Amino acid sequence: MSKTVSSSSTPSLPLWQLLSGCADVVAAVRQGQSMTDALADRKATERPGVQALSFAVMRRLGTAQALRTRLVPKAPQPWVDALLLSALSLACGTEYNAHTLVDQAVEAAKRRAKPASGLVNAVLRRFLREEAALMAELEDDPVAHFNHPAWWIKRLQKDWPEHWQAILMANQEQPPMTLRANLRHGSTAAYRARLIEAGLLPDDAPVLADAPDQPQPIVLPHGVPVQRLPGFDQGDVSVQDAAAQIAAPLLVYAGGRKLPAGARVLDACAAPGGKTAHLLELADLDVTALDADPERLVRVTETLQRQGLQARTVAADASQPNRWWDGQPFDAILLDAPCSASGIVRRHPDVRWLRRDTDIAALARTQDAILNALWPLLKPGGHLLYCTCSVFKMEGQDRIDAFLQRTADAQALPAPGHLLPVVEYLDPTGQDRGDGFFYALLTKAPTGS
Repeated sequence: MSKTVSSSSTPSLPLWQLLSGCADVVAAVRQGQSMTDALADRKATERPGVQALSFAVMRRLGTAQALRTRLVPKAPQPWVDALLLSALSLACGTEYNAHTLVDQAVEAAKRRAKPASGLVNAVLRRFLREEAALMAELEDDPVAHFNHPAWWIKRLQKDWPEHWQAILMANQEQPPMTLRANLRHGSTAAYRARLIEAGLLPDDAPVLADAPDQPQPIVLPHGVPVQRLPGFDQGDVSVQDAAAQIAAPLLVYAGGRKLPAGARVLDACAAPGGKTAHLLELADLDVTALDADPERLVRVTETLQRQGLQARTVAADASQPNRWWDGQPFDAILLDAPCSASGIVRRHPDVRWLRRDTDIAALARTQDAILNALWPLLKPGGHLLYCTCSVFKMEGQDRIDAFLQRTADAQALPAPGHLLPVVEYLDPTGQDRGDGFFYALLTKAPTGS
């Protein structure tokens, strides 16, 4: 009888079926497609189970690839290879009984690639017999040990010689579900009480002071479907990582003074809209939400509609303002620049396998181009907040240092700089500090200074 997997919200599905879907996702990622896009193609009934397996596999893909190379030096066809990698990855964990996993992987092969089922059976059973010896062979392989590409590991070693191992280990953890209460609908303390009443937050959860000029993340002990969050459909709360919640208050209260009502604000690279909404929750602003991808811009509109907020949305390239700017300068600009996403690997474990070392320099050039293009759009005395969800210095402090050197009227103000998802960076309450991020706050010199 096939092993089944079920949850309270999905019907039971055979493990072989989920393994088959997982292999599809793994094969897609290895061909350059994001896991998010690959999972979107799955049927709704199997998506949660396939996603859970795919996340586990991505976190151990380095180990699985090293094992498969030793067991089958010549890679089989892509889907069979992805099935082997999925099964080997899961066999290294505790999710399933090893023999059940082998049986179900063989069943998946019989259903999709029957001629290869014998190979799958032989490889996986050999792994079970020789597991201790095979794992011992991997001890000196950093890619297999840390489950990140070699170039990624080397870059972290260079950028963060004291923290690189902690960052790599943090990337392997399941991230918390972090919320942001909509302060237009009530205080953070009031929403925290609603979560406690709903049984979603313990009574002894850390209490944060209601201070709009500071991020106020609420960290849930367990993730839940958003429909279970009190008032989610009414816009009372949003899901947003703790580090990402720093952006809006840092810009709205830049220089110790709140942006006045009606201030013109540009949110460049705005999708999916979490920071756009946060800006509008904190002040009555005239916001232009810009993004180069029209499809992703739809998500900004949906986010704003759910919360009853309004902004002007524009589908355009931030580095080419001559194509979209109306000539009126902005009081403030939020630039959440395109980056490697190396700081959000906990939430997107496929990122490490999709990126290449050469991508970082290319992204840095894009970041420079957007900074250069947007700076002239800022009023004298205005503020620009540059941020990336990256832990690589080339996409963070290096970019700002270079910009300040070539831009005479730019001055840096106090800002968090690089934030790392490691224990040394926990906030004073002991809560998860959030994903890896970088923040720099710049001000433009007043005219005539």
